[in-house]
Amino acid sequence: MDHRALIASLPAEAKDRLQMRSDAAGLRHLVLYLLVLSATSTGIAVQIPLWPLLILPQGVLLVFLFTLSHECTHKTPFRTGWMNDAVGHLVSIPIALPFTWFRYFHLAHHKWTNHPDKDPELGGKPRPDSWPSLMIYLSGWPYWSGMARVVISNAMGRIEAPYLPYRQHKAMRIEARVLLAIYALAGASLLVSPLVVSLWLLPVLVAQPVLRLYLLAEHGLCPPVANMLENSRTTFTNRLVRFLAWNMPYHAEHHAFPNVPFHQLPTLHDWTKAHLKSTSDGYSEFTSDYVRSMER
Repeated sequence: MDHRALIASLPAEAKDRLQMRSDAAGLRHLVLYLLVLSATSTGIAVQIPLWPLLILPQGVLLVFLFTLSHECTHKTPFRTGWMNDAVGHLVSIPIALPFTWFRYFHLAHHKWTNHPDKDPELGGKPRPDSWPSLMIYLSGWPYWSGMARVVISNAMGRIEAPYLPYRQHKAMRIEARVLLAIYALAGASLLVSPLVVSLWLLPVLVAQPVLRLYLLAEHGLCPPVANMLENSRTTFTNRLVRFLAWNMPYHAEHHAFPNVPFHQLPTLHDWTKAHLKSTSDGYSEFTSDYVRSMER
């Protein structure tokens, strides 16, 4: 059974319940996330004993804002529409991911998931297939350099990808210019204090490999087929990772039924688990499998 047949087979009442968004659920998750981030940020800022040990968790919390941005592109974390947009734009700042642009980039990814030529996440290039290419990928260099090009091109009005609707070009141009202004101010703040380095720049650079390995598992080693239960991976992991990633380790479920908000994905998993084709028992297992596939 493919994802279309599976979703069509769900009872109407169950389908309606699965799609119910909740401001309370989204805000509860967001507030807890921000409390943890505030704690690590405060520890670094006041330089508590052994504060450098907080750089990695600070970075992990910052780079995993990507998963919240991703959810906001689907307008699912919150029931109130403007909250999804506002949070999506705010979390784009520390990860240099222009939110309006990303929404349409990501919609194209859902339409062409894992297609070697049409999926914009692949950009016509294979995933890492050797140790050198894997190390470059894990460093985050392709991401940071790619996003720098996107932000600068958008700011200059050079918006050419076919999946980016013309009606949104002005909004993309404005958001790119706002991001560039924010980063210029952050750079200028270095004249007063180095905090921007210890609270933001160094953490997001150090933690980038953690996010890259997580993202590689979403579709890596999955076949380029149309069935979302096969071209996307569900990774069975612990509650901490699911919390950081807003339940996106249930990734095949998310691709099968993108309208389901993060807090309903465990329930959707109960309906889909017998039909999943690509799964891993944790990120260590996936990484081991990926390394073996490269060596072969």
